[in-house]
Amino acid sequence: MTPFGEKIRGLRERRGITMKKMADDLGVSSAYLSALEHGNRGRPGPGLILQVCGYFDLIWEEADELKRLARLSHPRIVVDTAGLSPKATELANLLAQNIRDLDEDTIDWVLAEIRGRLATKSGPTH
Repeated sequence: MTPFGEKIRGLRERRGITMKKMADDLGVSSAYLSALEHGNRGRPGPGLILQVCGYFDLIWEEADELKRLARLSHPRIVVDTAGLSPKATELANLLAQNIRDLDEDTIDWVLAEIRGRLATKSGPTH
């Protein structure tokens, strides 16, 4: 499941909406919506993202969060390390080879570490 898929499934389930109803309302097939939720399809296009935001009445931060999750939800990502350090290439390959073996706690730790370092690097936002 992708971050986008997890989010729309949660929104749908909290509102008691079936996948079939949501798919019909959005004008997509149930199979496509299921594939998006389960991460078996690439990230959705901007038009569908806007439709989903409208469907759930998401505005401002909620809509921005859904758009961000969609950008992060490509299930088959390619990491181009050309021109980067050997350590960057090692990191990309190590993660690609071992991602299926990492438990949720380890994934949470890696994400928090990277996000924390990126936030420190970019400085405070006002």
